[in-house]
Amino acid sequence: MSDTPISRFPVTPREEVPADLAERFADVEQRSGFLPNIFAALAWRPEEARAFFALHDTLMDKETPGLSKADRELIVVATSAVNDCLYCVVAHGAVARIRSRDPYLADQVAVDWRKAPLSPRMHAVLEVATRLAAEPAAVTGADLALLTGQGLTQDDVWDVGMITSLFALSNRVAHFAALMPNPEFYLMGRIPRA
Repeated sequence: MSDTPISRFPVTPREEVPADLAERFADVEQRSGFLPNIFAALAWRPEEARAFFALHDTLMDKETPGLSKADRELIVVATSAVNDCLYCVVAHGAVARIRSRDPYLADQVAVDWRKAPLSPRMHAVLEVATRLAAEPAAVTGADLALLTGQGLTQDDVWDVGMITSLFALSNRVAHFAALMPNPEFYLMGRIPRA
């Protein structure tokens, strides 16, 4: 895998990445031990990279009573599996394993979330999210009512839709650019970090 190009598009040399993005990249690399390929792949379009990461952080780096950070990652895993996005399933599966503290759950959700050991609330969340990912026009008010019936607030329901929508974009970018997951993702959350 290491010989596979990061992207079908230009990859900006690290020394030419704008200072604000370079700082962010260094922080991510320091915390995780490597730079995820999505960062390098988006760096050639700095304005788009900034916008993507800002929306990502706004949606994914918060906890609400209805959606934990682990729940948010499982939405990404399930919807990315629907969209056949290897990069996002593997990368966000790794984060989901860490945030859920469960080495198996992300794989179960990626293969068949219906059989995964999830709460009724998360089954409802993934039912609506995967429908939005696969058949967006099929989502109705009844789907939103299903979520509020499981205790999600209106803000949580919006987050389910926004996370699904952002990662529909991300899945398509990953396919278009032929992004492959970093090898490091495969072991994250499975074995103790060195």
